[in-house]
Amino acid sequence: MNETTSQAMPTDTTGTDDAADRSYFRVHIQAPIHKVWAELTRTDSVLPFFFNSVCRTPGLEVGAPVRMVSKDGKYAAVVGDVVEFDPPYRYSHTFKFTSQDDPVCTIHYVLKEVDGGTEFTLINDGVPAGTKSEKYMQSGGEFIVNNLKAWVETGRPTLSGRFALFMMGLTAGLTPSQCRAENWPFDRDIGRP
Repeated sequence: MNETTSQAMPTDTTGTDDAADRSYFRVHIQAPIHKVWAELTRTDSVLPFFFNSVCRTPGLEVGAPVRMVSKDGKYAAVVGDVVEFDPPYRYSHTFKFTSQDDPVCTIHYVLKEVDGGTEFTLINDGVPAGTKSEKYMQSGGEFIVNNLKAWVETGRPTLSGRFALFMMGLTAGLTPSQCRAENWPFDRDIGRP
């Protein structure tokens, strides 16, 4: 794995492993692991670090479907199924952008207790190279780790995160109709990576 230090946050690292078709986003969060886990797996309110989406699921457990929907519930941006759930250390789910026809991949969230807090690693696994999903997930990985850190530590996303969320709110009306939540019911098979 080639890892490089992020210039924005010296303790953060990102990297890719071309042989394994994976990308890594890692950050140190100054908070206990249970607090980071609770925010990461919250299903009852908007998650600013997940682009102001709400996680909808009948229950976070292996095999359960997950949908990242807009706060008004009208649109589903991401759909998948839980493939690993080991509180408070690992949570993985399949992943598909509803706006793209790209194949399903897998996302892993790995938490590790470390001196002074929690090491959080987001791993994108099996994302097809050269796709729009790859492009979105590269920038999205940075957004997620930086804003999860800020949210857990301060109760607010980063300044750049707040600006991005504001701009996304302004363009929400341009969301393609294929992303409407009713097109992505829990019983819809989205495939496996």
